[in-house]
Amino acid sequence: MDATLIKALQLVLSLSILVVLHEGGHFFFSKLFRVKVEKFFLFFDPYFHLFSTKDKWFTRLFPKCKDNETEYGIGWLPFGGYVKIAGMIDESMDTEQMKKPVQPWEFRAKPAWQRLLIMIGGVVVNFLLALFIYTMILFHWGEQYIPAKDMTMGYQFNEQAEKLGFRDGDVLLAVDGEEIRKWDGSVYRAVSEAREVTVLREGREVSLTMPEDMNMLEMLKSNPPFMVPFIPSVIDSVLPSSPVYNAGIRSGDRIVAMDGKPVATWSDFDEIMRVRMEPLMAGSPSHEDSVRLSRLSVLYQSKDGTRTDTVTLELGADYKLGLLKQTLSAYYKPIKVDYGFWASIPAGISHGIDVLSGYVSDLKYLFTADGAKSVGSFITIGSIFPATWDWLTFWETTAFLSLMLAFMNILPIPALDGGHVLFLIAEMILRRPPSDKFLERAQVVGMALIMGLMVLACYNDIVRFLLLLLL
Repeated sequence: MDATLIKALQLVLSLSILVVLHEGGHFFFSKLFRVKVEKFFLFFDPYFHLFSTKDKWFTRLFPKCKDNETEYGIGWLPFGGYVKIAGMIDESMDTEQMKKPVQPWEFRAKPAWQRLLIMIGGVVVNFLLALFIYTMILFHWGEQYIPAKDMTMGYQFNEQAEKLGFRDGDVLLAVDGEEIRKWDGSVYRAVSEAREVTVLREGREVSLTMPEDMNMLEMLKSNPPFMVPFIPSVIDSVLPSSPVYNAGIRSGDRIVAMDGKPVATWSDFDEIMRVRMEPLMAGSPSHEDSVRLSRLSVLYQSKDGTRTDTVTLELGADYKLGLLKQTLSAYYKPIKVDYGFWASIPAGISHGIDVLSGYVSDLKYLFTADGAKSVGSFITIGSIFPATWDWLTFWETTAFLSLMLAFMNILPIPALDGGHVLFLIAEMILRRPPSDKFLERAQVVGMALIMGLMVLACYNDIVRFLLLLLL
């Protein structure tokens, strides 16, 4: 199956689960307080829908559904979902209903505390769902990682990191006195927020003072990377009939140099390839550039170390060599931690809170120029799913998206759950509700902000897609 299709199917399944359960939270509290829910839809249905329990063919098969006060359905626009709650100013902008006398089964007829619970129901469900998923992941799969202190070959650092005092081969031990447990993306966040980083250098601990203006986003997007684990440039495997295979290079051989530039690690390899491909990034390589890029001089050493040879690779139109790199697991044995059912609960909760805390911390970068460029739509979200169907990664991604959905929805922006919560809290403090006119205008403003953000996200995705085409 095509990798893009697999990613798309995972995205749709994940979002469907999250949206249904999120809206189910609103639905649950609405029913608990006897508030009429007119519609419960997965995806939006402007002008038409794909399915509804009120469709004539469905009511013929299931006549009892005709009298159900709630219409359940699936829309055609996969941007989320919604429940339409009677007597509430929401994205449907049904102002006609609001002009009618208040009915006891309407949202607006209920006490403020009940309306508050109805509005936070979706956020609560998404938050609890994430914690539940993380708990079940630990219970079923356990936890596997490489301890940071065991990475004795250390890391490779770029020029920016070297100016801060890091040196190639340093082993990261702690940030602000707290031990770095494992190598993953959170290490970048920890270093960027730290005032002091402790490393192991030539057998002794060295403390490095970090500046206050560290920017994690700049660290992540820098070329070459701010820091990467030191992984020798040993080839894991070679694809049949590829340029490296045809040149006689095999699994276990080590790349020593490319185009006369020394290669010690896969980071060196990536940097040389990045620089070589810069003419393509520019969009219109010259004939001379194309000819140059089609040939690559490689100095390699055989697996047994007895032979060193230089070959010229004839690259195809995709300019790929046809090799797979060795990974960290080839040099370091991962630790496997298994959790019993009861032990997985506090561990899963703790992990979920850590993930949420990291996500909230990273939001400050959204208000920078680079952060705005990183905003993406469903294409970007879909890209974080693996190209093959892997249930562990699927559920990890779904749990993260659930936390993201919970936090974004609770932001005090009109048209989001957080906007409704803000107005309800104001009502409880001031002891009088905002006017319907004010709520209508606030809803319009909030929807405009959200649509603007969606336009920005789609624009960024289109730009990234065009850049990929150029590559």
